[in-house]
Amino acid sequence: MNSQFGLTHVWAQGDWVTRSVFAALVLMSLASWVVILIKALDVMRAKRQAARVESFWHSADMAEGLNKLGDADRNPFRELAVEGREAAAHHRATKAQLHDSLDASDWISRALRNSIDNATGRLQAGLAILASVGSTAPFVGLFGTVWGIYHALMSIGQAGQASIDQVAGPIGEALIMTALGLAVAIPAVLGYNALVRGNKHILAKLGRFAHDLHAYYVTGARVTASQADARVVPMKKA
Repeated sequence: MNSQFGLTHVWAQGDWVTRSVFAALVLMSLASWVVILIKALDVMRAKRQAARVESFWHSADMAEGLNKLGDADRNPFRELAVEGREAAAHHRATKAQLHDSLDASDWISRALRNSIDNATGRLQAGLAILASVGSTAPFVGLFGTVWGIYHALMSIGQAGQASIDQVAGPIGEALIMTALGLAVAIPAVLGYNALVRGNKHILAKLGRFAHDLHAYYVTGARVTASQADARVVPMKKA
């Protein structure tokens, strides 16, 4: 690629449009990889936090359960438990205004839903960048190719004669932009799909945890998955 026709030659001999397209593709690639790495770490951390949920229900009290869920820093499961606890305590302490028309179940449900919505927003932050890069990078590269082919043909026409080496070199060089666009778009699309799948898994865990928390804060006990024998796993309230 460092020969007469390659990336170095494209940058050295290209005009401002070619260089702008090349720089845009490089920036799009860097942005997508940064988002992929950061969000992948967030998903792995959230999955580790989700694995601690079951130990939460085997705690002696709420304080111990919160400690088992881990630190409060970017921990949607701990935030969910805290929001539900505060909503339940607030509803018990205040019996005026809106609480006259909202029972404890509705009030706690809204608090848990707000917490899940906040967690969903954090999980999905940055995915729009990957979607944009994956959908636009091929067209940016194609634009660079069309622009390069146009100028290559204009140069050949001004030369007055065209042999195979005079045509193949500039045209092949222009096609590099299309290859770059695909090289930028493919990782972005694959990363986007993987992160969306990971986020769905985490949100499903949050939804089940919220259902159990709702039952616990309303009835004082967690409803188990099996409803046939109506078993419950009690945990003392803080």
